[in-house]
Amino acid sequence: MEDPDELAPAVESILSAARERAEPGAVVRSAAADRVAVTPRDLQAAFDRAEADGRVPVIAEVKPTSPTTEGTRDDDPVALAEAMVAGGAAALSVLTEPEHFGGSVETLGRVREAVDVPVLRKDFVVAASQLDDAESDVVLLIARFVGDDLPDLIAAARDRGFQVLVEVHDRAELAGALDAGATTIGVNNRDLARLAVDLGTFESVAPHAPDDVTLIAESGIGSPADVRRMRAAGADALLVGSAIMDGDVAANTRGLVRAEADSEESDTRNTTETPT
Repeated sequence: MEDPDELAPAVESILSAARERAEPGAVVRSAAADRVAVTPRDLQAAFDRAEADGRVPVIAEVKPTSPTTEGTRDDDPVALAEAMVAGGAAALSVLTEPEHFGGSVETLGRVREAVDVPVLRKDFVVAASQLDDAESDVVLLIARFVGDDLPDLIAAARDRGFQVLVEVHDRAELAGALDAGATTIGVNNRDLARLAVDLGTFESVAPHAPDDVTLIAESGIGSPADVRRMRAAGADALLVGSAIMDGDVAANTRGLVRAEADSEESDTRNTTETPT
């Protein structure tokens, strides 16, 4: 039987690198940058605006590369981010993990300065000191990576002004996130042991979340049909990386955020057409 605590070698490598970066002295900061204080753009308000405009709330991810994709996208990340917003993204996610995803805190800063939507810092934070590496509107905490430190890290992030997205993979992690005070929870459809993707993961976890929690479906969403499936299962928003980064990012984003509107328009046309 597969060990539920097992991690794929690539994930182990990511976690090991994150822990090394979190060690005292691993990152040199100026005295003025010892502790950040953020005035964040409201993520929930951004989702609400998207819904009001008839768009599915999508967090589009600027992801140069990853262990689960081939090649690297070398386009200017600011240009990509602006195209995603033009395509209707409610918010953005920017990778800052350097070794496995080609990200950087400098890229995050440039993107956040260029756009007016909330920006999530996508990294593998395992210590409060890492929170001071960069300013963003939202930070990611992965329940499986931080374990019992989750409540303290949520408190540390909020104390700096960050909104917090807690990522879970199963019902036990969901329960732990709720106990820790998480109010925005992402359910990752990617299995960290085998790196396989199963949209059924979100469908199995979502029914156990309280109605007042904002649920975000993550990973494996590659088509308008996937969007509709996750929304039907209770997703308030979606985080999408590879499916948007592969090709025309504005058009890819637009196709996902309009998944429900286009489906409704198609249904209306089909029911109003006169049979011949």
